[in-house]
Amino acid sequence: MSFKTIDFQDNKVIMLDQRLLPEKEVYLELGDYEEVAQAIEQMAIRGAPAIGIAGAFGLALAGLQLKEIKEPEKWWQEFEKAEKRLAKTRPTAVNLFWALERIKKKASSLLGLDPQTRAQKILKEAKTILEEDIQINQKMGKYGASLIQDGDTILTHCNAGALATGGYGTALGVIRSAFEQGKKIQVLADETRPRLQGARLTCWELKKLGIPVRLICDDMAGWAMSRGMVSKIFVGADRIARNGDTANKIGTYTLAVLARHHNIPFYVVAPLSTIDLTCATGAEIPIEERAQEEVLKINQKNIAPESVPAWNPAFDITPAQLITAIITEKGIIENPDRSKITHLFKK
Repeated sequence: MSFKTIDFQDNKVIMLDQRLLPEKEVYLELGDYEEVAQAIEQMAIRGAPAIGIAGAFGLALAGLQLKEIKEPEKWWQEFEKAEKRLAKTRPTAVNLFWALERIKKKASSLLGLDPQTRAQKILKEAKTILEEDIQINQKMGKYGASLIQDGDTILTHCNAGALATGGYGTALGVIRSAFEQGKKIQVLADETRPRLQGARLTCWELKKLGIPVRLICDDMAGWAMSRGMVSKIFVGADRIARNGDTANKIGTYTLAVLARHHNIPFYVVAPLSTIDLTCATGAEIPIEERAQEEVLKINQKNIAPESVPAWNPAFDITPAQLITAIITEKGIIENPDRSKITHLFKK
């Protein structure tokens, strides 16, 4: 790809500002964890795996900021403060909490070292999370590509590509892998209201990759299915419960219901870090509700009468019964349920 979603250079987190795409490619240079937290909240970076990586780099910045504090107890107190701030940014994407916990555990094992060495080792762990994410996505891509046939038209929702991850993609990683294998495919991309990640980001990515893509409004998906225009559906995930219920961008549940009615395979692509074994079902997954202005305005212009309120949940829950399979770096879980997901972690 000709871009990087997120990186760490010269003691700064470098991230592509996704709010400005596709009009402009602008990279933010963030020098402290508070700036990273705000970038996550304001969706300069989004997508569960990418948010996790950003959180890890935010804690790495905190380690560098605290390198002058010699007393381990005081250092740990300030480090936990940074961790809690980053944890408040987006409540649904479990990859964030997974990454923060991994970095926090690493930091706790380094309290016997001097602060400078500790900071460098924390940064190394954060960079490892980024590298592993790309490798994991490539593995998922190969597994998922086996489900795609030459000539398929694939429907996807929101953005689950390089922009949502360390640099390859989950759902789009599968599409990308199939395309790289020489399969002739095309993509239907839902625009994904209200922030238009499908229109702005997925179409931008696929165009860069040379993969044929056609944009549709969200409410066209059912009609497209009824006309035989959709072979399969691939989406990402922000959190998967122990029983296979999946939280993803609002509108995903609707697609799953429509897919079941039209007998179209519905696939979820996500790394193991997206599976939250502490959540028994989707009912326990917290759903972020964002500002109603995202629904009421486009480009800062009102599209509804003043004083009309709006509801803006960022995610919905797709029951496991509607999911044909979940694709992970450990393989494909067909007809996912609690026993199959638990077994996957035992492997």
